[in-house]
Amino acid sequence: MSAGTRVFGIGTDVCEISRIRASLERYGERFANKILTPQEIQIFESRRARWPERGVSFLATRFSAKEAFSKAIGLGLRMPMSWHTCEVVNAPSGAPMVRVLGELKPWFESRRLSAQVSISDEREYAVSFVVVEQTPMD
Repeated sequence: MSAGTRVFGIGTDVCEISRIRASLERYGERFANKILTPQEIQIFESRRARWPERGVSFLATRFSAKEAFSKAIGLGLRMPMSWHTCEVVNAPSGAPMVRVLGELKPWFESRRLSAQVSISDEREYAVSFVVVEQTPMD
């Protein structure tokens, strides 16, 4: 935690990768498009083209991270939080980070929030942990 910040919220999510695979098989691209932003879709498709299971794992980790983030900010998946108002991208170092978009961005920024995210996956599960910090007013 940075000096002068306080914890605003903490969220965690565990996702069974087989559930994501089944939804993807049942609903196809509609499911991925519901969860992922256009930038995330490009990464998903690239990984899936090289190795289909990596695409499924990518989708599962993003699903899990967005669920954990929605819990950490205390909104769940209700406006202004939605699948497309947050994006999980990688910093140049490779570390995952949350980018806030659309209607959620002014809500998030007006509260002086920042988010730290950790993502991991294994054969059967994806797990995410998010800490949202708030910087006090000067």
